[in-house]
Amino acid sequence: MNLIRGVRFSTIDRLGTISLFSSFAVAMVVTIWAIYLDSFFHNAAYVGFFAAALTITGIISYIFLNPIVEKGNKANLYALTILIYIISYFLFAFFPNIYIIIALGILISIIGSLRITLFGIIIRDKTKDCSVAKTEGLIYTLSNLSWLVAPVVAGFIASRYGIREVFILSAMILLIASILFKFFKIKDSRKTKVDKNLLAPIKEFFKNKKRIYAYFLGGGIDLWWSLIYIYIPIYIFELGLNEKIIGYFLGAIVIPLIFTEYYFGKRAGKKGFKKLFIMGYSILGIAALSIFFISNIYLILLILILASFGAGMLEPTTEAYFFDIITPKQRDKFYGPYNTTADLNAFLGRALPAVILLIFPFKTIFIFFGVAMLIFALISSRAKEIIEKK
Repeated sequence: MNLIRGVRFSTIDRLGTISLFSSFAVAMVVTIWAIYLDSFFHNAAYVGFFAAALTITGIISYIFLNPIVEKGNKANLYALTILIYIISYFLFAFFPNIYIIIALGILISIIGSLRITLFGIIIRDKTKDCSVAKTEGLIYTLSNLSWLVAPVVAGFIASRYGIREVFILSAMILLIASILFKFFKIKDSRKTKVDKNLLAPIKEFFKNKKRIYAYFLGGGIDLWWSLIYIYIPIYIFELGLNEKIIGYFLGAIVIPLIFTEYYFGKRAGKKGFKKLFIMGYSILGIAALSIFFISNIYLILLILILASFGAGMLEPTTEAYFFDIITPKQRDKFYGPYNTTADLNAFLGRALPAVILLIFPFKTIFIFFGVAMLIFALISSRAKEIIEKK
């Protein structure tokens, strides 16, 4: 524990602060990303296909970068990923053409996989076994504070000054996060034995029933976020509303998360995960299906915002559940393969609706997302219960 100006500042607090700044920068870019792509592709389905293609790159990266995670200095590698993000955002700002977008999109997908894996392992390494869900709840809460404000800021800047300025500001905020990471002296040089066969961790991962359930349950929320961050902004824009409304909506969508994720993280650690999984996915599924019958865009946005109470039950708990069912020695080996569930479900959440949009009206995708969430709720009912406090 360090004492900074009279306040105890633990390693988790420092990591939370870094997450606050880095999430702010990423959230700003995510807010305008779909619109930015649509300005080149001029078709919501094409945007979905391209975004889905990038997730394939992410999935492959989790597999082939796993040896780097196992063998490398995690703290140093994480700092490097932030630096690459900074350079990429500046390039997006000053070289806006389709070839640059494709190249940088692929690069960000690769580095993003590495960044997520490294940061997740560093957090788990610094967390006590009895406080995993609680810590995940805290980290997600701090991150979502950024996701509350950043979309509003990005929407205002994009509508007032332009999308390029959003990329520039995001790069500058990431630079602050990089400086803080260095200043806080985050260390994590733990190494493990590297598998010579790159596919061995994948094969071993799926030999365990508990890990399979954790894999399925961990990706459902990423399928949902594809609706929120890819298709809803385009839907809003096509109805004649501007970037400000998109920013306000994406900011409001995380308000329930801020007020619930820390609480649900603590509750899962004490009472168990299973009921939260079932309730969370059920809320999302019912919300999506009800939206299909509604035409008022503002009522649709309100329902999606309220549905985030269900998302708050899932974001901090699904990853904590995974860490609770594996041993410390398995973190480096299995966390990368586990993270492929995020990109796999993000791919499905972008590609399948894109196919639907080629044939059916836009609102049809709400049926797809609603049914998918209810399937995840059903899978949750079969998962083994875990209580950390025991």
